[in-house]
Amino acid sequence: MARKMIRPLRSERDYEKAVDEIERYFEREPRRGTPEADRFDLLALVIDDYERKHFPIDPPDPVEAIRFRMEAGGLSQADLGRLLGSRQRASDVLKRRRPLTLPMIWKLHREWDIPAEALIQPRKPARSRRNPVAAE
Repeated sequence: MARKMIRPLRSERDYEKAVDEIERYFEREPRRGTPEADRFDLLALVIDDYERKHFPIDPPDPVEAIRFRMEAGGLSQADLGRLLGSRQRASDVLKRRRPLTLPMIWKLHREWDIPAEALIQPRKPARSRRNPVAAE
């Protein structure tokens, strides 16, 4: 049976059909170098392209990225303080009172493996007593 040519996905229906087709390959992966393996690779590419355009995932908030890394790595605020130069600096960063500087971003990326893209974002304002909804 001849298969349809793979085309760009232009609708939700096209996307669903492509996902249904590629799921069949998950149970029995095609052998490399075969036409079926080529089809699988092309389907994966068009599905990835569609998902990037229609279901983008925003990078995490920089402070949330730091908190996640601390939790995942069993790191404490004291560890962050040692990395950034002081416990107070670490506290201020986590409370959003102090923005990340380029040297801080570099250290967090290099030493703690946090993607730089997650750390380089516009700063969200801290909540203040006068304006409790400023950060929302």
